Amino acid sequence: MTTGTAAAPRLLTGRTVLFLLAAVSAGTSFYLLLTVVPLYAVTRSGAQTAGAGLTTAVLMLTTIVAELAAPRVIGRIGRRATLAISLVLLGPPALILPLSADPATVLGVCGLRGLGFGLAVVIGSAWMADLVPSARLGEALGVYGATMGVPAIVALPLGVWLVDRVGFGPVFVAAAATALAGLIPLLGLPPGYPSSGTARLSVLSGLRSGDLARPAVVFAATATAAGILVTFLPLATTQSIVVAPALLIQAAMATFGRWWAGRHDRRGADRLMVAGAMTATVGLLAFVLVDRPVAVLAGAATFGLGFGVAQNASISLMFRSVPDSAYDTASAVWNLAYDAGMGVGAAAFGLLVGITGFTVGFALAASLIPLALLTLLSHHGKDHS
Repeated sequence: MTTGTAAAPRLLTGRTVLFLLAAVSAGTSFYLLLTVVPLYAVTRSGAQTAGAGLTTAVLMLTTIVAELAAPRVIGRIGRRATLAISLVLLGPPALILPLSADPATVLGVCGLRGLGFGLAVVIGSAWMADLVPSARLGEALGVYGATMGVPAIVALPLGVWLVDRVGFGPVFVAAAATALAGLIPLLGLPPGYPSSGTARLSVLSGLRSGDLARPAVVFAATATAAGILVTFLPLATTQSIVVAPALLIQAAMATFGRWWAGRHDRRGADRLMVAGAMTATVGLLAFVLVDRPVAVLAGAATFGLGFGVAQNASISLMFRSVPDSAYDTASAVWNLAYDAGMGVGAAAFGLLVGITGFTVGFALAASLIPLALLTLLSHHGKDHS
């Protein structure tokens, strides 16, 4: 296998296609029910809006738990077996929901599905990186990120649309079947852990590593902004008609940004990280004019592009700083930055805007990204001094 030349092997080999099919199955099953389960909790189990929020909270909590545990689990049983377990956790538990709308049952299903999703997202980037020549790492991550953006764009609204037409039961069955279908392509894949796996890195050690922590901090700041937009845009603007288009544009541009950054990764992931972070900052600043539809739509597009570029550039930087046996740990740290940033951002911004209002709140939130970027730039400045 030749690497490091323009004639490097194709990215989309039989193995990468099989892996992507399994990963898309996991993502589709997850996003199909992400909005549907909270709706089910309110309409069928009699839970209040707090109960709906609790379903998402439990889902994300167990996702983070699984992300922390994933490198150790993968190190013991390999990526193929771990991804198979994650698909089983994502799929069959959904079949329990039509049988019982008891709040405890619903939360239990959310917990199991969160564990499955957490394992899947850690495996995803790491296994993709292992299946391609190192010279095309950034490009491969861009292809993976863009591919996984499709379930988020399509399956998230599709779940609610289907519930309105066929009811909850068939949607739960569809989510279960989609996850289990992902087991089929796994049969054609190797166990998926590098033979040099003796030099594994724990998640705690990864968090202590500056080479992983610095890009993770910058990415967490952009993820914080993403969590703020998704959660508060419907509340912040009086122009409610622009909310759905803005969120769709943001998701689509983020997917495009990940792909584009992968295509240009050879020019330098560190430069792309800076460009992505600053583009996201400009996009978020546009929401200072949150009651102007043009500003909201332009801000959503600009922020989404920057967020997507930052996603790919940050994980590319992290993978390039560790041996292949630590890819799973780097992926875990990156996903923790993503989920923690999204969650902390929404919670903190909710408190902040109660004091400042949305206009000042968006401006302050935007300032976090360049502040985080200073940690990366100051380190590079020391390297070149």
